[in-house]
Amino acid sequence: MNSFFKAFIVIATLLSLTPASAQKRDWAGLDRYAEANRSLGQPAPGEHRVVFLGNSITYFWAQRHPDFFKNNGFIGRGISGQTTYQFLVRFREDVINLAPEIVVINAGTNDCAENTHPFNVDITLGNIKSMVELARANGIKVILTAVLPSASFGWIPEITDAADRIALLNEKIETYARQNNIPFVDYYTPMVHGDDRAINPAYSDDGVHPTPAGYDVMEAIILPAVKAVMQNNGDCGQTYP
Repeated sequence: MNSFFKAFIVIATLLSLTPASAQKRDWAGLDRYAEANRSLGQPAPGEHRVVFLGNSITYFWAQRHPDFFKNNGFIGRGISGQTTYQFLVRFREDVINLAPEIVVINAGTNDCAENTHPFNVDITLGNIKSMVELARANGIKVILTAVLPSASFGWIPEITDAADRIALLNEKIETYARQNNIPFVDYYTPMVHGDDRAINPAYSDDGVHPTPAGYDVMEAIILPAVKAVMQNNGDCGQTYP
């Protein structure tokens, strides 16, 4: 066997192993809450379960204000850095299979920052629409929320139009929500600050993630929306606040 043929065999073998290796990469974070989801089980009779699906903003919310989630029966399913593409892949595991009454979706910051894909507002909105359709097909009510303001993304400084991207995406999410009778919670307006449309420094230390004071603002808006959807026993195309 000549050296060329030996090299060919080695390369072919390595290529044949690549798909199996790739399958071990948990791109969508399916394992992140797998054990917690199994432990949680199905809702008890009379339980009004609410899942908050999101990125690091949702993750830190559940970590920094655990009593807000515990006292209201809310379940945090945030994963840092994720985009709507990843939310959509894990939607069944982290939302549908938990059989909540309501899912609160906060999505889009990392789409605007191009964490996994080039920014395309229509595809991002399409991913959100798909999640809404999956939820409704499984009897789960939906609350959509605004992307929080940000003038820039510290981890990708070359994006100089962050505020424009966020404003455009929020406009499209709110319009879609209104046209489809879905509650829309506007975190953006009470938290935006200045001509550069940054998040108010009173509510964030890094320009993206809320401080406890920022989460206080969000909680004061989302809680009435959740209660209204439960009491109405259905969706309502209202904007909060």
